[in-house]
Parts: sequence; C-alpha cells; structure tokens
Amino acid sequence: MRILQALPALHSGGVERGTVEFAAELVKRGIESFVVSSGGPMAEHLRRAGSTHIQMPIHRKSPASFGQILPMRELIRSVRPDIIHVRSRMPAWIVHLAWLSLPASERPRVVSTFHGMYSVNPYSAIMTKADHIIAVSDCVRDYVRTNFSVPAENLTVIQRGVDVAQFQAQQLSKTWIDELYRDYPQLKHRRLLMMPGRISRWKGQLSFLEVMAGLIRQRDDCHGIIVGGAEPGKEHFLRELEQRREALKLNNHVTFLGQRNDMAELYLLSDLVCHLSTKPEPFGRTVTEALASGTPVVAFNRGGAAETLQACFREGLVPPDDTGAFTRTVLQLLDAPGRDIHIPSRFRLEAQTEATLRIYQRLTNQGLAHS
Repeated sequence: MRILQALPALHSGGVERGTVEFAAELVKRGIESFVVSSGGPMAEHLRRAGSTHIQMPIHRKSPASFGQILPMRELIRSVRPDIIHVRSRMPAWIVHLAWLSLPASERPRVVSTFHGMYSVNPYSAIMTKADHIIAVSDCVRDYVRTNFSVPAENLTVIQRGVDVAQFQAQQLSKTWIDELYRDYPQLKHRRLLMMPGRISRWKGQLSFLEVMAGLIRQRDDCHGIIVGGAEPGKEHFLRELEQRREALKLNNHVTFLGQRNDMAELYLLSDLVCHLSTKPEPFGRTVTEALASGTPVVAFNRGGAAETLQACFREGLVPPDDTGAFTRTVLQLLDAPGRDIHIPSRFRLEAQTEATLRIYQRLTNQGLAHS
C-alpha cells in the first residue's frame, strides 16, 4: 500500500508532529509513505524515518496556490498512491482539483482529517469531499456533524495517538540536565511549570503569565517555561508577551525557551504542565504527551484537552478562563503526594495507526474512487 499525506508545512505544532510520527508507523509496517508539503525543519525527521518528502508550495491561502494543481496531478500520477490523506484545507483543495482532472481509473481514494473546528464556509467544506472523514476528538465530530452535511457512516473519531511507551521509557541524563542548567541557570532548584505550544494568541501564553504572577505572590520557588517557537508572522506576539512579562515583573520567573527538540525531557523535568487555550482546542496533543511522561496537567475544562483529562487525570480540570481557579489547582497539585494518571488505549499511537489503517484498507477494498 502507498499512502500520500498532504499538509501545508512541517515547521512545528501538533498536526506536523502527528503526521511525522504516523508516517514513521506506516514505514514500520512496510507501507510506502509519502508526504507533500512546503517543507520545514521536520522534513528531515520524515526522511530519517524512511518516508519520502515532496516539497511543493501548497501552504498559501491565496489564489496563487491553485497554480499547484497541475504539479499535484503529476505527483499523483508519479507516486500512484492508494490513499491520499489530506490534513488541511488549502492542500485539500489542490488535491481535490488535481484528482478531478484525472481519469476515473487513476483516482486514488481520499481521506481527510478535521484537525480543528474550521470556519463554516465553502472553503472549509472541501474537507468533507473525501471518501471518509476522521475527527480527532468527540468535540470535533460533533462540530462537523452540526455544521457540515456529513453522513454518520462517513465520519470516524480517531484520537490523535501518542507513543506512550517512548515517553514512559524516557530518562533524564546528567549531560542533558547540565547543558540545560548551563544555558538557563535560573531554572536550577526551581519548581518548573511548563507551557508548551507554538507562540500564538489563542494558545494562552498571556493567561499563563497571569497564572505565574498569581503563583509567585504565594510562593517564590516556582519558575515558568514557555516552550514553542514563533512561526513566520507571529514574531510581533512574542514581543508582546515579552513586554507583558516585564510589566508583571516576571523577568526572573518566566523564561522563553523557543522551539525545542527535547520535549520528552522537558516534560519529565517539569513539575506540572499548563494548558490554557483561549478557545476549545480540537485535541491538545501536549496534554497526552505530558501525562504519558507522568507529569500532571492543568487545563480548562473544554474541548479536546478536557476530553483527555476527563479520561486520564480529572484532578487537572479547571472552569474555562478562570485563572484564579487555575492558580489554586496548580498550588494543590504541586504539593500533592501522588499522581493517578492512566492513558487509555484510544490515546495511544498504536491505536490511532490501526484504526486509520482499517479505514484505508476498507476504502481500497471497495475499488476505484467515485467521481
């Protein structure tokens, strides 16, 4: 079987990491894995794990991107995938129009994944044109069913899985710890609160600064680390965060670590992970990763992040947007003696891979794609 995944880019973020990890799982099972995107740092991870990356500018939300229809058509003809899995709207449009231009005998099956609650309009509706649709959480499924005309039999919830064994087996080396403390001596001998996620207003870094300000007023042994890079066009928000940190007198209590490749180690080192998205997040991958590492998570009780905590660690749920309650919960958990964390199978990478492969196999068994 040959699988071609299509997404805008491979810079950072949960969708990108999930695509890379899923591609690696395909290769382990002897499946030919191809990914098309505009590229980025994670493309090298793909190649090292045995996938083929094809660089194509399919990321821009502009009419100019439709110039990629013919190149996409030629790519489909060259790769001859059994399944094309589209993970974003503009790539889905390019794939769909290229697919329509092919003879019926050359059209592969198409699967789409709703990674978010996309705006309800014709542009987003392209994600419903696939042979089968995957939703990454129950709240995304309900959103799709409510806002798009999708038959129930064409929609499956598959939680985005995490390689739990990898996180559980991770250990902190003295070399890694020494290097981190050499670069960031202010973290040494502190209780660390980690805020993972790319620098974006809706991710909630501003709320994290408010929580840290409230926390420091009650105990001065804590330090916040904001882990995530500012993607092109988001640098202005990073400057705003730095200014807010200074206004709250948190320069000695909050550190921006930027984009990192040692997330597993940082989860282990941290005493607690914070999730403060300002709107319902479709899934919240960092929640599952942290819990798989044995690190407690505090999150607002909404969206996909809440679904994960409800199943794995209910103690970390906080009423939405209540930073005071968030701070109180953090204080309680920092002093809590035990951590009852359990990761059900549906949140594991193996379960996600097997469920997705069952959809692929069912579609390929049905023969040629319909027009």
